[in-house]
Amino acid sequence: MKRCVRASLSFLLCCFLAISIQILYFSPISPDLLEMPPDSASALRPNKLLQEVVKLGEGLVKGPEDIWVDRDGVLYTASRDGWIKKMHKDGTWESWKKIDSDSLLGLTITKDGNLIVCDAIKGLLMVSDDGVKVIASHVNGSKISFADEVIEASDGSLYFSAVSTKFGLHNWYLDVLEAKPHGQLLRYDPFSNETSILLDGLCFPNGVAISKEEDYLAFCETWKFRCRKYWLKGEKQGTTEVFIHNLPAGPDNINLAPDGSFWIALLQLTTPGLEFLHTSTLYKRFVASFPMLINFVDGTRKKAMVVNVAPDGNIIRNFDDPEGIVMSMVTSAFEFEDHLYLGSLNTNFIGKIPLKAAYN
Repeated sequence: MKRCVRASLSFLLCCFLAISIQILYFSPISPDLLEMPPDSASALRPNKLLQEVVKLGEGLVKGPEDIWVDRDGVLYTASRDGWIKKMHKDGTWESWKKIDSDSLLGLTITKDGNLIVCDAIKGLLMVSDDGVKVIASHVNGSKISFADEVIEASDGSLYFSAVSTKFGLHNWYLDVLEAKPHGQLLRYDPFSNETSILLDGLCFPNGVAISKEEDYLAFCETWKFRCRKYWLKGEKQGTTEVFIHNLPAGPDNINLAPDGSFWIALLQLTTPGLEFLHTSTLYKRFVASFPMLINFVDGTRKKAMVVNVAPDGNIIRNFDDPEGIVMSMVTSAFEFEDHLYLGSLNTNFIGKIPLKAAYN
């Protein structure tokens, strides 16, 4: 009996030591604490408006992370299977271009009619009827890491985000757990074919949009629960300031609305009740060491949120699916002709909702 007890205790001690060594010495992260937004930040009018979306292309797309609608009403999106899909104005779908990638994210249409797509592994891609080519893969001699969202200015410059120089798309939540600034805001010059760093050391820079007057960029820092401005013109040129902070969830993509306001998709980063994990580096190391625990802590697939933010940083209105019944993990919101089009990494369709009807 004593031998059994000793053997059991020895086994438990070995397990404890093995887990301790794994957490302390082999954890994939070296974390800082993460400050969650105050409860007052979530004081928005709750609703279930996102449960009323029309499902476009259901079954034809897989995890359409971002959306762009051109001036002719043609909708573009990138699917996880590598297809660039088009939905024409008559509602018909076209599998337009196939790219050997499962890491296609943000996209935009240039004034010349070309599609620019962020590939989290390859960098910045240009897609046209002639084919696909990589236009930006390195910056300052280093490979661009985790290109995420892109927007074109009227002078042809492409501004885009690189989420993390340490973690990639398929282990992105480790960046949230580590809570250290690894991201960049970049500019691609189509005339010199050179890419430069505008800002470094950003906290998961995600969506990027340009203001109506093109005097500043608005970009999101997801696990800081805020968006910032980077001034392109005027006395503040080259400086940054906070656009909106203490958002009730992590901002993903941001898009300019026709009236000059912005649409921001929000992600619930942590499963409700587990926010305390971000208050301890030991907890974070433990979770990061076991992928199954990361899936349990990650709360992005449990609900959907979108906010419309005025140029002064005040929230005008919000759209929710609080239980994620119809839509969850909304990653982008694009307004076109009084309708909102919604992308998500967790659906096989694009959501569409009429803006006027939703708030009448």
